[in-house]
Parts: sequence; C-alpha cells; structure tokens
Amino acid sequence: MVVYVSCREKILRQPVVPLSIAQVLVALACFCAAQLALAAGASPEINIATYNLRLNTASDGANAWPHRVDAVKVLIRYHEFDIVGTQEGLPEQITDLDAMPGFAHVGIGRDDGKDAGEHSAIYYRTARFEVEKHGDYWLSETPDRPSKGWDAKCCNRIASWAKFHDRVNGRRFFVFNVHFDHQGEVARRESAKLMLRKMREIAGNATMICIGDFNSTPETEQIQTMKTALRDAREVSAEPAYGPQGTFEDFKLDSKLPERIDYIFVGRGVEVLKYATLTDSVEARFPSDHLPVVARVRLP
Repeated sequence: MVVYVSCREKILRQPVVPLSIAQVLVALACFCAAQLALAAGASPEINIATYNLRLNTASDGANAWPHRVDAVKVLIRYHEFDIVGTQEGLPEQITDLDAMPGFAHVGIGRDDGKDAGEHSAIYYRTARFEVEKHGDYWLSETPDRPSKGWDAKCCNRIASWAKFHDRVNGRRFFVFNVHFDHQGEVARRESAKLMLRKMREIAGNATMICIGDFNSTPETEQIQTMKTALRDAREVSAEPAYGPQGTFEDFKLDSKLPERIDYIFVGRGVEVLKYATLTDSVEARFPSDHLPVVARVRLP
C-alpha cells in the first residue's frame, strides 16, 4: 500500500533548526540591498518577443491553428514573455490568446481598422504594464486608413504600437510591432522608411523597441535602413545569441532555416542582455511556421 504524506505533515515532522544571528543579518542585508537597488532606479529586466503565429487556415491540415493553439500559449507562458508582438493573427486567434491569464493586447485588424483580417497585436502582462497610449497605421502612402502600399498586391499591411508604463520602476517606453509585405520589394523598402518616420513622429526621443516579421533578410536595404536608427538585438546582445539565425521553418522539423526574417530592434540606451531564437516543438511539430525570437532587455 502506498501512503501519501502531505507537504504540511512532512514540514511538521522536520526538526526546527534555529537561524544564527549571522544568517539573519545576511538575509536582512540581501533584502535591504534589493530594496535600495529598486529605490535607486535599477531597471528590472523585460523579456520581449516577436512571434508570427501563422494564420488560421484549414489547408494547413495537422498544422492548422486548432491543433497548435495550446502549444503557442504554453510557449509564451513557459518562456515568461512579458511583451510579445504577434503577426498574422486572425480574429479567432486573437480571441484564443486573449484567454491567457494575466495578458491583454492592443492592435486592430488590417482589413477594416476594427476586427477584420490579420492583426499585428501586442500582448503584455497586465500586472506589470499599463498602456498609456496606443495606435495603428498602415504601410502605405495613406497610413491613416486601410490600404495597400506601393507595389504590394496581396493585402493591407499594418503596424501597431503602444506606450507602456512599467509599474515596477515607473519607466515609460514605446513598442512598435509590424509585418512587412512578402511580395512587393518597393513596399518593403518604403515600409522601413515609413516605420522610422512614424516612430519619430509618435515616440520622439523616448525609449523604443521595434519588433516584427520584416519578410527581409539582414543584407537587404530595408533592414539596413532600420539599423540607421535602431540596433539589431541579435548583434548587440551581451551574451552570445542562442539558437539558429534563421526564423522561418515552414512547419518542417528538418528545415535548414535559411532565412532570418523576424527581428527585434532596440533604441538608444536599451541594453540587450540575452537573445534567442527558440526551436521548441511538441510531438515533432512546431507551434507555428516561424520560430519565436526573444530578447531579455533592460531599459535606460
């Protein structure tokens, strides 16, 4: 017969070992040091990520959203993302992720400026962050309304942004999340210019981070344009980047990951402590056709 003993009973059976005065003083010193660091404005770390969800389409078969939604949510929570920018999420996918306890999102649908179509949603932990402002704009010559830009033929492309207040230390910062067009070369080049212009217009000289699926490899003009104002988190990480460079695997577990198209860019003063491309899979299946990218950062 197996007898289960409760944790409480186990604790009660343990002999009580009194702490020495030295141990008490050490513990008190550590506590005071932590409080002084916080009072002095030491900035706690933030795990910020970008994750293309892959839209919900039945044609993906075993890789369709209903079969992997739980894996996506578990991944976000296990890796302790504080803020994550998603791409391609359709309304039902946004609703599914809204069910994650402790998270909320900003961002509208690209088709009608409300709910329809894919979103570039930004999810954040509500216990830590407060959204003070947020907005959206389209990657086109008419960014204030739903529209296609330049030589884009497939669909509207949208960027969403938020101004966050970190309740832990009072710092304020902006996060921009975007999904560049996958066909129009001119659209991608012009989208980078638009992003920098809109970021200056919205955030000014404030601390900012830009994340997203840029559908562009590092040597392209548009990525080089982004780097004229922001730094590539992978390149400036204090610790060596973890995981593969490529971020698109097309649901293929044996993919050679030839293309890096998902990025985290950081503004002036943002310290990148760690950077990773995550290759988590569940029962030999990736949760999406893109790998999530995450950086642990400290704000100025």
